[in-house]
Amino acid sequence: MHWLLYLRLFILTAGTLLPFFWMVVILGHRRQRNFERIFFFLCLALTCFFGSSLLALNAQLFYGSPPPGLLRFAWTFLCLGLWFIPPLAVHLHCEYASIRGLISAGKKTAWLISAWAPAILLVPFFLGALISNQAWEFYLPCQRLGVPFQVWLIAAVGIGEYWQRQFEKAAPDLAQRVFHKYLRWNLGLLSLLLMAILGLRLFSAWQNAGISLMAMAFAVGPLVGLISQVRRFNFLQIGRQRNLIYAVFLVFVALLYLSFIRRASLVLEPYLPPEATAALLLFLPVVFFEPLQRIMGKLLRKTAQKEVDRAQKLMGPITEVARLGDLHKLKDFSERWIAEQLQLADVHLELNPLGAAPMAAEAPRLSAEETFELRRGVQQLGSLRVRAHGAMISGEIYAALEFLGEQLPAAFDLCHLIEEKLQLERELAERERMALVGQMAASISHNLKNPLGSIKTILQVQLESAELPPALRGETQMVLDEINRLSAKLNQLLQFSRPGVRPSHTGDHCNIVAVAVSVAEVLCHEADSRGASLELTAHSDSCEVAASAEAVNDILSNIILNAIEAVGRAGHVAIGFHTEPDACTVSVEDDGPGLPSGMRAKIVQPFFTTKPRGTGLGLAIVTRRLEELGGRLEIDSPLRESRGSRFRICIPLATKETQP
Repeated sequence: MHWLLYLRLFILTAGTLLPFFWMVVILGHRRQRNFERIFFFLCLALTCFFGSSLLALNAQLFYGSPPPGLLRFAWTFLCLGLWFIPPLAVHLHCEYASIRGLISAGKKTAWLISAWAPAILLVPFFLGALISNQAWEFYLPCQRLGVPFQVWLIAAVGIGEYWQRQFEKAAPDLAQRVFHKYLRWNLGLLSLLLMAILGLRLFSAWQNAGISLMAMAFAVGPLVGLISQVRRFNFLQIGRQRNLIYAVFLVFVALLYLSFIRRASLVLEPYLPPEATAALLLFLPVVFFEPLQRIMGKLLRKTAQKEVDRAQKLMGPITEVARLGDLHKLKDFSERWIAEQLQLADVHLELNPLGAAPMAAEAPRLSAEETFELRRGVQQLGSLRVRAHGAMISGEIYAALEFLGEQLPAAFDLCHLIEEKLQLERELAERERMALVGQMAASISHNLKNPLGSIKTILQVQLESAELPPALRGETQMVLDEINRLSAKLNQLLQFSRPGVRPSHTGDHCNIVAVAVSVAEVLCHEADSRGASLELTAHSDSCEVAASAEAVNDILSNIILNAIEAVGRAGHVAIGFHTEPDACTVSVEDDGPGLPSGMRAKIVQPFFTTKPRGTGLGLAIVTRRLEELGGRLEIDSPLRESRGSRFRICIPLATKETQP
């Protein structure tokens, strides 16, 4: 039956090359997951099984009576491969179930114990088959490993069929559902064939050989289905590594062609010298060079166009997010979107600050990482760092990322422009609101200032009168205090609404130390009335700043008064000075309760206050005056043991031209 012999030779060759193909792909892919590791060792076991059977068959065809040492070598590796196939197959299904979230850690451990325990317990059968001096059975090797092993092999295939049924139910799409259904039917038929092999004494020799060949063909079936699934649907995220798949495939085709040349040389040896046959067959592919070039050119153009279209589709959602004017949101979305669409393990965008120098060279990265520069002309705007799931990035993904590197700067420029536009609109709205507040404050002050002054004068005259009854004197004093407080609030409104002028336009300057001493002398009485202490560390030299004494007085009065009110009774407020090359800093530190971290940005906003009777304008006035002077306000709180605050007021020094 020559056709059975050639069919067996074909199936054994396919069974050897297919798992070896996947071993090479996994080694090149190098994804750090247990699933790929277990799959590699399962392919290694299948390669040992089919390769040893192929070696024994070729030895029989070549030698007629093969050397015993060669047969012993083939039999040893055949038994090793066959022995590890059942536990590795069950282990592989458990790992995939764990990836899909279909099995808990405890149940996975139980499954793994049940997978490897029989392989350990049945070791005597394995050793017995290895040291047996009987004729080695390469056609039906499982017969030599004993009935318990055959039962375990059938059970392992049945477990695989069970898990494929679960994977089919949990498949996220139709393509994967069809793939798992194919594997389920394949493993189900394989288990039936193995059960038939278990009772082979019931069949004739011809039927036994046919059933054995069918079992081996179904054992190779899942590897064939996996190739189709990876190519069409990127199963296990290997499909994106097309350069790896193509390279391994071409190497295998070249090896098969060399093997064909050798066999053809042996067949044609009676008619042609082997060297002549090999030379003719080696140069034969040159005839097909031009047609192959046309085919490859079309494929490359089609692939390039497909990737350009994909990159353009990638830019659509990124541009839409850029229109929102949020740079951080655009960066986060771009990273997630590119990683998802190009199926990359990690994507990181690094943007240079405006006006910053290009980024320095970084430390060496893993081989699976690539960096793509984001440029506008000769200006480097940043970089796009990506990492593939496997060992490298495929050529078409590389081209798509290069295209993105050219298009992303435009999206970030658009986002920056819209962000600036929104910021200008917010500032304009804030200025309009502040102008309205100023008009309102001026109107309120104009309508209330004079009546309040008249009322205050009348009350003061009544208090000076000796005829005022004592019962009314206390109430009159209370009303007078409230009028003073209301006048102070009106003064704050006037301060906030009154525009300031930068010193560069007016030439104003003052000695900030003298102003601070004056403010401290006025407010020390307020501190004494509240039971707090106010300490001013005198500055040895005068410090001329580019600001009017009135503006500095407004700033320091509000800061120091806030500190006195914050510390309460028995509190302490300290005022210090520090001169820098271009500015003078006044530090106001208190030991009050401090500020929560989320409160620092709010306390400088107009009309935001934490005081029961405050207006929320004190720090807003300080911030506005400092902006007009070109200075800044720095807030540190809490300082120690979750208490205390420090306000630093930095005002530019006066130039020599403005000083007297």
